Amino acid sequence: MPGAANQRTPIAPQHSLATSGCAQMSELLLGPMLRFVDESAATIWMETDEPGRVQILDSTTHTFTVEGRHYALAVIENLQPGSETEYDVVLNGSAVWPDVASGHPASVIRTPASDSGVSVLVGSCRAAAPHEPPYTLELALDADGRGVDTLWAHGKRMLSEQQSSWPDLLVLVGDQIYADDSSPKAKARIEERRLSNADLDSKIVKSFDEYCWLYHEAWSEPVERWLFSNIPSAMIFDDHDNIDDWNISASWLSDISEEPWWEEHAISALTTYWIYQHLGNLSPSRIRDEGLLDELLSLDDGSDRLRAWAQEVLATTPTPGGYQFSYHRVVGDLTLVVIDCRNGRVLSDGTRLMVGPDEWNWVREIAELTTGHLMLATSVPVFIADGLHDLQVWNERVAGGAWGKTAARMAESIRRGLDLEDWSAFATSYQQFVDLLVTLQTSEAPPKSIIVASGDIHFSYAASVPLSEGDSGPTVWQVVSSPIRNALIPPERGVMRMTLTRAGRVAGGLLRRMSGARESRPGIKMAAGPFFANNMAEISYRGGEAFLQIEQSSPDEEGNPQLEIVADLRLGHSSDRSATSRTSEGRR
Repeated sequence: MPGAANQRTPIAPQHSLATSGCAQMSELLLGPMLRFVDESAATIWMETDEPGRVQILDSTTHTFTVEGRHYALAVIENLQPGSETEYDVVLNGSAVWPDVASGHPASVIRTPASDSGVSVLVGSCRAAAPHEPPYTLELALDADGRGVDTLWAHGKRMLSEQQSSWPDLLVLVGDQIYADDSSPKAKARIEERRLSNADLDSKIVKSFDEYCWLYHEAWSEPVERWLFSNIPSAMIFDDHDNIDDWNISASWLSDISEEPWWEEHAISALTTYWIYQHLGNLSPSRIRDEGLLDELLSLDDGSDRLRAWAQEVLATTPTPGGYQFSYHRVVGDLTLVVIDCRNGRVLSDGTRLMVGPDEWNWVREIAELTTGHLMLATSVPVFIADGLHDLQVWNERVAGGAWGKTAARMAESIRRGLDLEDWSAFATSYQQFVDLLVTLQTSEAPPKSIIVASGDIHFSYAASVPLSEGDSGPTVWQVVSSPIRNALIPPERGVMRMTLTRAGRVAGGLLRRMSGARESRPGIKMAAGPFFANNMAEISYRGGEAFLQIEQSSPDEEGNPQLEIVADLRLGHSSDRSATSRTSEGRR
């Protein structure tokens, strides 16, 4: 699998944490995280223990402060395409990275060249917990079990590999944290804080600080921290980054808004998401155009300004005209379009849209300009098995009043209980997505490949989607990669498997017809899966072709993480609408 780098730029002198003579050094609390990277620029995010000045290579920036915490985003420019540049981090004159004590190699920025191959590691749903028993056991064996963390397993393997084997981009499509099901350490801290308020569930975080605890537990382990310092990352929230069923319906939004704790919870979710996830998603030019980071840097304390921004976002969501969390990146020959299908939903005046009109027009424009490879990333799947698709179509119709008010209330309860909120449950937006893909497939200059990457549903699969007639244009693929670390227990897996059977198709079809909904089944053709154990998918692009590997994580005999290839597919190219399985003795 190709790496991005083919030439080296001069290496900046490395500072040693072990030899610094400072009596009291500033410290990195989290990071550095390599976030945006293109052919000539990169951004590196971090949290520090005190305010100050950050220097990386020839870039100098200052921290900004929110709620007593200090953050920095360094923008590195004038890099060479296809280059490798090692970097260190100097905070207030002291070298704070690399972490010499860990023994890990130095961190590096690898810029792509315009024609370079690209590999993308995709995953979602990562519950934070220690990398030791009982947490590394399966949930079926222990109530605290989460299995082996697949991201941790990838980081451990990277430490023993050449850079040319590393992924070029990490795409996390939701549930980076679980704000409604706290991690073990955070839950203990929350329970201690809430001894005086037994009415507030200790599983649900409320304040800015409590959200920060979740991010720290998820990202502070040495191996993952080193991985994030080397692999550019793109992220988008799903419901658990805020709360289960976030914006599933207008009724849900009305109910949750009456909860006395909701506003503070939601504002804290958005402010921490902007700091820890979204800021690093953006290109330097978009950061400058939006201006929010510059405002925070100009203030001694940006808490009020960022809270005001979050309140504006809440006030304009889920109505059109709100803040756009969707974004795109170009990495080599790949255009990645990351679609917000949570905060940007429209749920008013009888309208149900997964993405508002303005934002959808933006998605369509970016996609239609793509002539290289195209990946559309959305946290919840667009294309699911026909039986489950029809069930969601039926539910939206009945919850909308097709069978009367009493049935509508029952359908709303079913919707929330079964999490019926994939694109199929938003019929208008689903059809818009299908129409876009057909337009791309049949255009005179179609993309080289089209992959829809998703997560959320706690099992993984790869399926081709037969949308347009004929053999022109690339095959559309739905690749679902979930979970990184939060597998279903056996009874739940059985329910999911049932939806993929002929009986599931028959039952779903009957319900859909009874509701009066028109036929819209995607008719997906499963090429790999379903896989229920912790896993991640790696999609690699070489020339005009795309390849997929899905790897599951498990412990070896000594308890160390190991990765097993469970799917290895050639996804074809623009002149070949087929997938070919490959048998591989090695990883690639």
